[in-house]
Amino acid sequence: MATEIGLTKQQIIENVSGYRQRVEAGAKTDALEKMFERDKDELRSLGVPIETIGDPTDPQDLREARYRIPQADYDLPADIDFTPAELAVLRLAGSVWSTESVSLDARSGVRKIRALGIDGDEPIIGFAPRIAARDAAFPALQEGIERNRVVVFEYLKPGETAPTRRRVRPLAQVEYEARWHLFGIDIDIDAERTFLLSRIVGDVKVTAQTFDVALREGAADRALAGLEHVAASQSALLEVTPGTEAALRLGRRATPQAQGIAVGYVDRHIFADELASYGPEVRVVSPADLRDAVIERLRAIVDQHSADRRAEGSRS
Repeated sequence: MATEIGLTKQQIIENVSGYRQRVEAGAKTDALEKMFERDKDELRSLGVPIETIGDPTDPQDLREARYRIPQADYDLPADIDFTPAELAVLRLAGSVWSTESVSLDARSGVRKIRALGIDGDEPIIGFAPRIAARDAAFPALQEGIERNRVVVFEYLKPGETAPTRRRVRPLAQVEYEARWHLFGIDIDIDAERTFLLSRIVGDVKVTAQTFDVALREGAADRALAGLEHVAASQSALLEVTPGTEAALRLGRRATPQAQGIAVGYVDRHIFADELASYGPEVRVVSPADLRDAVIERLRAIVDQHSADRRAEGSRS
């Protein structure tokens, strides 16, 4: 940041603390090269922009490349300032996302706030809420999105006994009805699809195959619009006990009806899991397939408890 023209790799190795000591200790060139590449990746992952400048006469010639951190990209624009209250809100927003799920854009924003002397991790009002992605697949999928890399994973749909392998160009991850979804292009069928993260089995592989970053434009909006369209096209009529947790949670997205409430839903199996968790607080009036799915889950709970009691009786 101290120079407009940047520094060559050799200048950085010879002058920057850490590299210089390794050189004096006799570190080999290939070890210094690996350290340099790791440090670049680490800085970029923290939201620090690094610009590579090639030969002015041949920009593709990077043999004598120079590296710099553009001041304008690192700092907030000079014509932007914040009131103390606005800074407090920005600080809180920066602390909401958990480390493993925060995006590069969010990290960059937190970095710029810290450049003003504001610590984005310091809670206000005595606490700071956190948003964590509980699905194990989230970090790898986010990496695929931000690096524009094809991802591969095993996906288990309801009713299937074995998962199927999916190759996807990941475009966006969106939260809808308290669940995370991946929106992307299924390469094998060449069509946009939405995947529920909780149905991804095993590890997600981020491949070396890239795709055009332009595909990501507007992807999150398309994903949410698609989910909202599905939820609007199928609705459940429910009778809910007033004053219960079910009434509170379902009421936020419900429409009052003459008999109970109507709630749109995206996935019958996931919605049945949610309704079953409320126990006697909810009764499904319609549709029949959703009611049957909830009853099936409740019976499975009863059977499991009965089996547990029998096992305890036999041990005693």
